Amino acid sequence: EEEEEEKEKSLIVEGKREKKKVERLTMQVSSLQREPFTIAQGKGQKLCEIERIHFFLSKKKTDELRNLHKLLYNRPGTVSSLKKNVGQFSGFPFEKGSVQYKKKEEMLKKFRNAMLKSICEVLDLERSGVNSELVKRILNFLMHPKPSGKPLPKSKKSSSK
Repeated sequence: EEEEEEKEKSLIVEGKREKKKVERLTMQVSSLQREPFTIAQGKGQKLCEIERIHFFLSKKKTDELRNLHKLLYNRPGTVSSLKKNVGQFSGFPFEKGSVQYKKKEEMLKKFRNAMLKSICEVLDLERSGVNSELVKRILNFLMHPKPSGKPLPKSKKSSSK
């Protein structure tokens, strides 16, 4: 018992404890300057100048165009500027075998078939085929966009009874 009492006495410390110095956390704000959004001039026609594509763009919701915008500009677009930016696209500034071309190809391969077909629909391309065919078709068109020459689709009027 005496040993236990001695241990307890040795644990009790007299006096006040030493106050720790407060270290404030300071944030180093290095404002990430995103490069200003620019639309590089391509070798093809602007998508908004192609009648059928302009028609299909106006029909689509902005959510359905997000992946297309990301493909074209490597960044998700804002809701307000999405359709406008997609319409201003006139072809990729790089060549077919370049590193950037391969990156775009890899990005497209990650998309599901339904998404690829939706992109084909907007770009007025053939929607049939397997994944790899769709990817090639989309990239070939986006290198040099040009009109398909087909007439505008007829608007379906609801028959009133």
